Amino acid sequence: MRSTAVVQISDLHLKPPGSLAYEVADTAAALRRTVDHLNRRQPRPDAVLITGDLADEGAAASYRVLREILSGLACPFFLVPGNHDRKDPLRAAFPDHGYLEGFLEPGARRAMCYVIEDFPLRLIGLDTVIPGEHGGGLTAERLRWLDRTLSERPAAPTLLFMHHPPFASGIGHMDAEPFVLRQELAALIRRHPQVERIACGHIHRAVHRRFGGTIAMAAPGIGMQLDLDLRPEAPSVFVMEPAGFLIHFWTELWGEPTLLTHVGTVPEQPGHYGGPYPFFDVASPEKSPSGRSEKG
Repeated sequence: MRSTAVVQISDLHLKPPGSLAYEVADTAAALRRTVDHLNRRQPRPDAVLITGDLADEGAAASYRVLREILSGLACPFFLVPGNHDRKDPLRAAFPDHGYLEGFLEPGARRAMCYVIEDFPLRLIGLDTVIPGEHGGGLTAERLRWLDRTLSERPAAPTLLFMHHPPFASGIGHMDAEPFVLRQELAALIRRHPQVERIACGHIHRAVHRRFGGTIAMAAPGIGMQLDLDLRPEAPSVFVMEPAGFLIHFWTELWGEPTLLTHVGTVPEQPGHYGGPYPFFDVASPEKSPSGRSEKG
């Protein structure tokens, strides 16, 4: 069995050159550090999924910055839009990423939904942007597309990736607008048990929940993290905690195929957090003749 390591980054919130996000966050610098960190990882990821809010205001200049920075990434990458993105300038900045064409819904709205079949883990990108809806969601057309796509390969282990999580986070201001058609999505996922993970962004923190018989999770942000305030009246504010990412690792362990998800942190510079250091003089409990650990 061939292992596959897929990194997920999210919520870049890039601005045009010379601008800081919300007059505080140098999001371009954070993304450059992230690309450098991922290129130095061993082994390098097989692919990087970028789950929305690529630009902060959807400006064409921001997508040009995005393309320039991502050109240094040493592996393929795949994009889905978030509620801060504008699809036309995003597509214009990445004309070689034909999957961004997606399909047209009624009203000529473009749905950037697509499938990547290049890895042992099947990757399905979902467009959860609904104009005017901060909480995002799906449409009947996108649900039908997803159902057909999953039905084509019912035995293929699959990871769905999208911007908006189909669950509440406990961070009050992020939960004010529920995900549209979340119950319909949950019912669909239950019919397709090959879906190993639903990987989302939007929350700017690592959050995990069971959903539709699988595991749904949100990734940390690259540009900034939301303040972890779980009061219903929590204000909409962010903190400059380090950028983070998820690694979705499809492999075989102890004789079983499995998808593991690890959380990583991007250092401000190489060696910022110290290490790696070897463990030594590690004490382990001695085992009795029966094989059980002795307890003193």
